[in-house]
Amino acid sequence: MKAEDFSSPMFVKRDAYIVQEIANVADAVDFSNDWPEEQKDLTHQTALQACSDAYDGHKPVSAAHQAFLEFATSAAILENPISAMQWTAACKKFLA
Repeated sequence: MKAEDFSSPMFVKRDAYIVQEIANVADAVDFSNDWPEEQKDLTHQTALQACSDAYDGHKPVSAAHQAFLEFATSAAILENPISAMQWTAACKKFLA
């Protein structure tokens, strides 16, 4: 486990049928940077700043995790991790 890994991954809806795993600070920063401009709000801005600060070593990873969790919840993109993992496993089985 790398220092910037989250204690547990989060799964967020990227699009109607796309779920993305956010396992670390870098994933959260990338996702936040790609967030549509017209949907960026204070919660998004706070999460992006917290994740960027954690990536640079200026904030604890736990603070970034919490900020991103709050953003995902407020944006209604947070997925149930068990459902997301089952869906991922099913897709991998189908593709094999």
